[in-house]
Amino acid sequence: MFTGIIETLAEVVSTKKEGGNLLITIQTPLAGELKIDQSVAHNGVCLTITGIQGNTYETVAVAETLQKTNLGQLAPTQFVNLERAMVFNGRIDGHLVQGHVDSVGECLSVNEQDGSWLYRFRYPKEFAALIVDKGSICMNGISLTVFDVSNDEFSVAIIPYTYEHTNVSKIKPGHLVNLEFDILGKYVARQLAVRN
Repeated sequence: MFTGIIETLAEVVSTKKEGGNLLITIQTPLAGELKIDQSVAHNGVCLTITGIQGNTYETVAVAETLQKTNLGQLAPTQFVNLERAMVFNGRIDGHLVQGHVDSVGECLSVNEQDGSWLYRFRYPKEFAALIVDKGSICMNGISLTVFDVSNDEFSVAIIPYTYEHTNVSKIKPGHLVNLEFDILGKYVARQLAVRN
């Protein structure tokens, strides 16, 4: 489990196709604190650490992950948002995030708002029941509050700290982002579907 509060940006050193999988090598000072078989969220996608060497580590995204996320578009010199799994003896500053991306969304617009940024995204309509105005969404691993929600679009406001300390500043219209909808909404929607 994660909280959607990004710890650091990390640079992609290399990517390599291995069958249907993608081997990703990441460089970060956090590498020395990680362990093999540990879960880390990469742009909101929970991946297992498979190797560590110095300040780099390796992880693998399987075909299913590559189909549902934007990780297949990663290339050397790009940056990913990293968050280690939460510790259950501290505050949850974001919201409960599983690291299980539901879909990708497309950035429609970015507008600077005199000290903050307004982003508009399109998402697949089949997830409309899982997103509500002033609710939470995990976008590229970042816990955000949504507003101006429609059946296939939503907006988020980005504060300067988030803009400067995550890869959200690199997102432009047309870019794809990873979306994980709120787990509580998923359970409510499932209960309603089972009852009907």
